[in-house]
This record gives sequence, C-alpha cells and structure tokens, in this order.
Amino acid sequence: MTAAIRQATGPAHTRIYAYGAARGENAVPNDDLVGPIDSSDEWIRQRTGIVTRVRADKETTVIDLAADAVAEAIERSGVPADQVDAVIVSTISNPKQTPSVSAIVADRVGANPAAAYDVNAACAGFSYGVTQADALVRAGAARYVAVVGAEKLSDIVDPADRTISFLLGDGAGAAIIGPSDTPGIGPTVWGSDGSKADAVGMNHTLVEFRDGTAPWPTLRQEGPTVFRWAVWEMVKVARRAIEEAGIQAGDLAAFIPHQANMRIIDEFAKQLGLPETVAIGRDIETTGNTSAASIPLATHRLLEENPELSGGLALQIGFGAGLVFGAQVVVLP
Repeated sequence: MTAAIRQATGPAHTRIYAYGAARGENAVPNDDLVGPIDSSDEWIRQRTGIVTRVRADKETTVIDLAADAVAEAIERSGVPADQVDAVIVSTISNPKQTPSVSAIVADRVGANPAAAYDVNAACAGFSYGVTQADALVRAGAARYVAVVGAEKLSDIVDPADRTISFLLGDGAGAAIIGPSDTPGIGPTVWGSDGSKADAVGMNHTLVEFRDGTAPWPTLRQEGPTVFRWAVWEMVKVARRAIEEAGIQAGDLAAFIPHQANMRIIDEFAKQLGLPETVAIGRDIETTGNTSAASIPLATHRLLEENPELSGGLALQIGFGAGLVFGAQVVVLP
C-alpha cells in the first residue's frame, strides 16, 4: 500500500497589505530628449501626456530600485522581513541573465531564505506577480509574498528611436500580499497573443550583439498597433475582470491601468464608462512608462495623494511586450 502524502493548504482569502515605491533620481523633461528624435515638447505632451519622466543615475541598478521599494512595502505592511516567504520580481531589465533580481533583493531586505524568482511579462508583470502570490498564499506554499515590478529602462533604450525612447522611465513598485479574513484580490483575467510579438519588444538578441552582427539590443514598438490593441482589446479584458470580481464599474474607487500613454488611459476610462467618482492613475505624466513598475508606482502615488481611497476597490490592468495582459480587482490597503 502506497503511503499517503500531505498536501499543503492555505487560507481562503488574500489581500494586499501595503505598497512601496522607488523612482529614478533624476527628472528628465521632454526638452532633454527631443534633439535625437527631431521632435518637440509640445508633440510629446500631445501624443503621450508626458511632461517629464524619472531616470536613475548610471550607478543605480534595477536591483537597487527593487530593494528600496520592497523595504518600504515591508515597513508599511507591519510584516517582519524574515516572515516574507517568497519574493517575485517582474522585470525585463535585469542587467544579467542570472542570478535573478529577486534572490538578491530577498537578501538585501532581510527575507533570506525566501523563495525567489523573476517574471518576464513586461508591462503585465505586476499583475502576473499578484496572481501568483495570491495562489501561493491560498495554496499554503507561502504566508507572505513580496511582489515587485522593477525596471531601469534607460539601460535598454536608443535615444534616437522615435517609437518609444521618449516614453520610458526608471523605477520600482512593490506590494506585500498575505492572508485575509475577507476577499481582497479578485480573479485574474490574463493571457497573451504571441502572434503579434513583433509589435513591441527588443530589436536584437544578445547573441547577435555578442557576434558583432547587431548593436546593443533596445526596445522598439509599432505605436499604432499597440495603441489599437490596448484600447479595443484590453477594454474587453478590463470588463471581464470587473465581471469576474462580481461587481459593477460604478463600485470601483480607482482605475489603475499600465501607464503606457495618457491617451490610452483616457480612452480606456471612456470605453469602460467609469463615473467621475472613480480616481484614475495618471502617474505617467511625471514618471513616464516604467513597464512592470507602472501599476504599483501609480497605485502608490494615488494612495499618497488620496488616502480616502484606502479600503476601496481598484481595477488594475497591465499589458505589454509579447502582447501579454493581466487584470484583477483588488481592495486597496
């Protein structure tokens, strides 16, 4: 007779305890970037809504940004660092293929020997991380999980590229997720469309760079393709996330989409029919597009400026390179 094994189980519900944030040290206005792309401050503002973006010092790494964000989230959560059982970092800008950003961050913040791994889901990465943290806690695989979106995109941008260079910023946002007596994280609607992978992503491989057949790989995008996909297809995903959570759009206190472009954000809100009472994350105006970091950074700022949103429902949706997407409704800490 085969012996029966034990299988872990966890709490029925989870929630986000706190957010933390770290932004690049330098504010970079549009005028500093327009020369190589033959553009203007007015053009960038009209097309994207960005007035300035934050970029990190040359010596600052994505690991530094991630560790600072996690440290703040841990402090605000009241959860001791040594009780964080897992650290998940979403990033596309780790300067090394290995080791993971997450393992080093776990050590820096005092969470050793937490499980640690990186996620590569670009601008949907924070949503992916929240989904996994929720599942880990409810499965009994971890009690508290740190989820981080962290990027130093200034390392992988070509200043002369007109499709994306002026959009990008550097920063990290983090959240601590753990057990809850009531539901705090709604079902996730997520997926991808790899058939359109060329719409946004790296223009070359590291192997090509090594072999001298291509320059240093940088980000590129087909702006019109990404815009149409984000506005029309992601609105459907957002509606499904609201429906899966069992609420109505009017029940939301906040809408926090990936900070890709202000025009996308405004059109998103219009298509969803959000009432004026819903606060909308518009961190892109002064932070720029920080890919995986954009949702937690925008949420952190929204809560700092509107503490009355605490306890309210927020729809968070990420979408990006590889045309990956993820959305869920959460209760704001």
